[in-house]
Amino acid sequence: MHGHSRLGRTKSGGLAGTSSSSSKSTCSKFVFLLMSAIFRRRGLLLFAPLFYISGMLLYMGSLSFDVVLVQKHPPPLPGSIYTSPQLFHHLWPFMEFESDTNNNNATSTNLLMKVWNVKEDRQWKPCANRTLPQIEFPKSNGYLIIEANGGLNQQRLSICDAVAVAGLLNATLVIPLFHLNSVWRDSSHFGDIFDEDFFIQSLQKHVHVVRELPDDILQLFDNNISNIVNLRVKAWSSPAHYLKKVLPELLEMRAVRIAPFSNRLAQSVPSKIQGLRCFSNFGALRFSEPIRTLAESMVDRMVKLSSQSGGKYVSVHLRFEEDMVAFSCCEYDGGAEEKHEMDIARERSWRGKFKRKHRIINPGVNRVDGKCPLTPLEVGMMLRGMGFDNTTLVYVAAGKIYKEQKYMAPLKQMFPRLQTKNTLATPEELAQFMGHSSRLAALDYTVCLHSEVFVTTQGGNFPHFLMGHRRYMYGGHSKTIKPDKRRLALLFDNPHVRWEVFKQHMKDMLHNSDLKGTEVKKAGGSLYTFPMPDCMCKQVEPKNENANIGKNLKL
Repeated sequence: MHGHSRLGRTKSGGLAGTSSSSSKSTCSKFVFLLMSAIFRRRGLLLFAPLFYISGMLLYMGSLSFDVVLVQKHPPPLPGSIYTSPQLFHHLWPFMEFESDTNNNNATSTNLLMKVWNVKEDRQWKPCANRTLPQIEFPKSNGYLIIEANGGLNQQRLSICDAVAVAGLLNATLVIPLFHLNSVWRDSSHFGDIFDEDFFIQSLQKHVHVVRELPDDILQLFDNNISNIVNLRVKAWSSPAHYLKKVLPELLEMRAVRIAPFSNRLAQSVPSKIQGLRCFSNFGALRFSEPIRTLAESMVDRMVKLSSQSGGKYVSVHLRFEEDMVAFSCCEYDGGAEEKHEMDIARERSWRGKFKRKHRIINPGVNRVDGKCPLTPLEVGMMLRGMGFDNTTLVYVAAGKIYKEQKYMAPLKQMFPRLQTKNTLATPEELAQFMGHSSRLAALDYTVCLHSEVFVTTQGGNFPHFLMGHRRYMYGGHSKTIKPDKRRLALLFDNPHVRWEVFKQHMKDMLHNSDLKGTEVKKAGGSLYTFPMPDCMCKQVEPKNENANIGKNLKL
């Protein structure tokens, strides 16, 4: 009560002094009477010190009954906030100075000429069909129809697994159907993306493949493929499951469907089944003729533009499209506008998935855990720190970048010779592929496949298949930079880090990527990413790796 009274009158202005003196006089009388009563009653002497101190504090105005609640917010976790633009502002002068020095130094060597170590003692060679006996088929047990879903490389995985299942069941595989995905929104058919004739011909000695069901089988189902029983097969099902559950249905019905068919076969299967997977991916699947023609021209153009580095270039798979940023639930520097746009994108593509009860979205934790897509700016700083200078030819494989004008500007500033499919090919050349994300991804895939260095920034089927394919093509070494994004999050959060320190961290990361370039598949691993030893054989003699550009554009 005393504290409230004194505070209110002070704020009112004129009565402050009078109020203070009156309050002190009253308090002193109260303390005197209290102390007299205490000394008259000796039993209360034990409490005298406590009463005395309280009275003095009250008299001096130090004790108040006002309670002030101060809510303290814990500081953000290191690396949890996107501060990379501040770091770039700090490092850019050092990058410029280093570029000017290198450009004036006639003896400087482009990093692309020496970025990877030659591993002569760990060379592998392709042998995808080594376990595939070429014998006459027994009579087919029936027709297998599968529906591939997802983007380009998820479809690729489904196709290769379907070939393996068809071989396991001695079934005739119908050319796979493609599901219209809500994210990819590509209505392409098998033949629009892959060379259908080549696929059938390549597999003719291993698996029966037909373009469509014959009329007599269709008539059994009233000429409606939807009437064919759709078997719900669990993800990663074993060969034994297919033999026990699917084969009897196939023999009885003469045709079965499995839709969807993504990741429906276990990773660990007998060597003959693995051999079918290998051969399908590396031998039977190649892109359709229109895609191959333009892709080959794009690779040739990249080689000519990179003559300064011996025809070698860097490719980057940049996952900074709006859908990817939205799905990651990460925050950048767009504020309320960005949050609103991401909420709309999540609802459009995933229909309430991110609004489910008990679902917690924590962007800062996602960043610290290395789950956020790298921005173009962050990719550029990483590459410049590794030693790739402003003369390096960089190809960016991506869909439509979120706020492209804003986010791509610093990457182009660091790498002015940057190329994309839109700069490398003419609008007329790209016209037939526009609106078809899988066909455009096939162009990106091919240019990345033949680059000296491939940089992955966010995981997914695209980089996983590319890493495996590059191992298959380049003697077992993937030549891929796979950054440690947890470590990067902490480093990018230090806007005052010294350029020399930053470069050392980046060079360590490049070295670690080099060491992991050659990896043998472990138990439960995917041969599409690790083709050794299922799809490749160890060779004794060293292999010359001079040319990585070859013309073998089967994809």
